[in-house]
Amino acid sequence: MTTDLKTLTPTKTVDARGTACPGPLLEAKRAMAAVPANGILEVMSSDQGSNEDIPMWAKKIGHEYLGNIEEAGYWRLYVRKVK
Repeated sequence: MTTDLKTLTPTKTVDARGTACPGPLLEAKRAMAAVPANGILEVMSSDQGSNEDIPMWAKKIGHEYLGNIEEAGYWRLYVRKVK
């Protein structure tokens, strides 16, 4: 199943632009507590390392990493909360 990320409506958005690793990952972990099962967390990050950190964290925890969209100077990363 391929999801068009541009059509997603995130349940919660975290703006971690301007913070360096591990800031965006820590923000994502904190924010995920407020996301219901099957909800979608959007993380906005200007740290390129987030493109590795967020998917690895999601897989380790059991969430579904949906992908990212590259914007001018930052990325939007999407994670679906599985449980």
